[in-house]
Amino acid sequence: MSDRVVRLHADSETCIGAGMCVTTAPGVFDQDDATGIVVLLTRVPEAAHLDAVRRAVACCPSGALTLTEDPEPETPHHSEGVVP
Repeated sequence: MSDRVVRLHADSETCIGAGMCVTTAPGVFDQDDATGIVVLLTRVPEAAHLDAVRRAVACCPSGALTLTEDPEPETPHHSEGVVP
């Protein structure tokens, strides 16, 4: 099984500013001071935050948050003896 990159997406037009994401994963989410709309602190959360991010996505009352998992791009391998 290959490694996967988890990417976080937030739809600012769907967000209602409930703040559940910030409460659940404060190291990944913030809210705009003026509107209360979600602000992503990162689009690729660290592995240590993934459980909290998944909970935040699941409890978002407006459904503004989604996660996608993309295959991590393979690193090209150089032929032995060839210096890049």
